Amino acid sequence: MNTVVLSEQFSLVNSWINELRNVEVQQDRMRFRRNMERIGEIAAFEISKTLDYKEVEIQTPLDKVNVKEIAVQPVITTILRAGVPLFEGLLNYFDKADCGFVAAYRKHDSNDYFSIKQDYLTCPDIGGRPLIVGDPMLATGASLIEAIKDLLTNGNPSGLHIVAAIASRQGVETLQKAYPDAKIWVGAIDEDLTSKGYITPGLGDAGDLSYGEKLQR
Repeated sequence: MNTVVLSEQFSLVNSWINELRNVEVQQDRMRFRRNMERIGEIAAFEISKTLDYKEVEIQTPLDKVNVKEIAVQPVITTILRAGVPLFEGLLNYFDKADCGFVAAYRKHDSNDYFSIKQDYLTCPDIGGRPLIVGDPMLATGASLIEAIKDLLTNGNPSGLHIVAAIASRQGVETLQKAYPDAKIWVGAIDEDLTSKGYITPGLGDAGDLSYGEKLQR
């Protein structure tokens, strides 16, 4: 199975997602960011179980011991600005990882329909390394597919992991079709998208809820 739903088996993840969605709790920006960060941490922990490892010898105060370590450190990337709290959660656990950043956004017209604009990308060499891409809301999948396409110009990763707090069923299916070998880790999957491409019930605008409403639309 290439998609893992972190809230499918009940855990604290369910409570964190409930708070992300709740309009009353959303008034507390710091708590919103922290809950998003927590989901990133749980995703990182689960991803770590799938990575290749190597055996190394370390010295304790009493003796030497053979232990297991991640064979190749991943590259963690995100889409600015909404993805930053989720990215921080991933980085909290993969604290030796290298990082990359993509600036992509929806450019809305007068009818609130949008096209994807991507202005900036910085990324280390990802050749032979696990690539982890964090994006809090996987709606249509269009912006994420564009971001991944550009990230892959920096090398051929050993594996592709995509992390989202909430995804639409359509977005997951679109992403799986575009990148069938990718592993998708989501907090929850919602069944519907609005006619303008917003996840419903969703949680609203993750960037605005983390950092305040923006003037640019």
